[in-house]
Amino acid sequence: MRDSFLPFSPPFIGKEEIAEVADTLKSDWISTGPKVTRFEQEFATFIGTPAALALNSCTAAMHVALAALGIGLGDAVITTPMTFCSSVHVIEQVGARPILVDVEPDTLNIDPQRVAEAVDKVTRRGGHKERGKGREGVTVRAIMPVHLYGHPCEMDSILDIARQYDLAVVEDAAHALPAKYKGRTIGSFSTFPPFPFLTCFSFYATKNLTTGEGGMLIGPPNLVEEARIWSLHGMSRDAWRRYSAEGSWYYEVIRPGFKYNMTDIQAAIGIHQLRKLPQFQARRREIVRRYNEALSQFEELQPPIERPEVEHAWHLYVLRLNLERLKISRNQFIEELKARNIGTSVHFIPIHLHPYYRDKYGYKPEDFPVTYREYQRIVSLPLHLKMSDQDVEDVIEAVSEVVKKFRR
Repeated sequence: MRDSFLPFSPPFIGKEEIAEVADTLKSDWISTGPKVTRFEQEFATFIGTPAALALNSCTAAMHVALAALGIGLGDAVITTPMTFCSSVHVIEQVGARPILVDVEPDTLNIDPQRVAEAVDKVTRRGGHKERGKGREGVTVRAIMPVHLYGHPCEMDSILDIARQYDLAVVEDAAHALPAKYKGRTIGSFSTFPPFPFLTCFSFYATKNLTTGEGGMLIGPPNLVEEARIWSLHGMSRDAWRRYSAEGSWYYEVIRPGFKYNMTDIQAAIGIHQLRKLPQFQARRREIVRRYNEALSQFEELQPPIERPEVEHAWHLYVLRLNLERLKISRNQFIEELKARNIGTSVHFIPIHLHPYYRDKYGYKPEDFPVTYREYQRIVSLPLHLKMSDQDVEDVIEAVSEVVKKFRR
């Protein structure tokens, strides 16, 4: 057994990031300025999109995306219960109604068939080519697919639904950098579809690319620029465009905006993290390969899948326990790993189980049977760049030991 605790997911910061931050701190600009602009441009080029907006979180990106689309009171957004709470919070915060639908059993991503059924149920009969006021008094305006754990959703089906019903799509790609769907990087569209399409990324401390806290919104330039106004108090000029040598002091407030801007200090980290991302991903995939090779031999375990048409970002490695073959619960399994100095987590407690949403909408656990069943048997293993080969083997050894000790 290990002598020291293996953390679940610490950040990985190199000397280049530290030097760039130091350079920023020595400069005349530490808030939103030239390095944020540089990071936006380099990120947009990396993804293959014409416009990007750097923000202080993925939550902020989703919030301003909905605001830029004009989604609010009387509207509805369809999303998944198997996600972090912020995906659904932002729908509530703009005054819209979140409509949850169940997930696919293999990927745990939102099930397009359930999305189509939900839109059809809410939309006015005969209104397949237009947004319709539903029986619940709301108009479906958007779909928010979540690329859970880094595995892309079945986007062709989702885009077909959006096209049929004239809906916007706001991708929660917090886990999905740099995942690919059918050879195309998540967020990249050489030609945007004939409906609003925006993608939101996270640079939180545990993510594949980190700025400590941070996020990015990408999409069509007109929508990104509208979101930019919302992201900084609704002002027509940000600080860089007011106080730099080329700027002007005059501005107007044209939206009741938020305070979601990224700083140059954060962007300084992101610039170098982005350059290192391919090598970061190669290491993550190597750890995943070793996990799969070792853990797939156990009938008590179900390793995560990667469909042939996608390239998984492997933000998380989520193991599923075949509980009928074990004498212990998922929670006990986690405690056994902790006793062996292995840090783990659970991603996620489904939205409909949290008191706020349960009580407001009257959800029962079994309302989303796939989500509820799978939640009870998932456990996320450590997967990060500070892991040595020996750390990986320690995780495998601990999991194997627990399985052998508690198998039926």
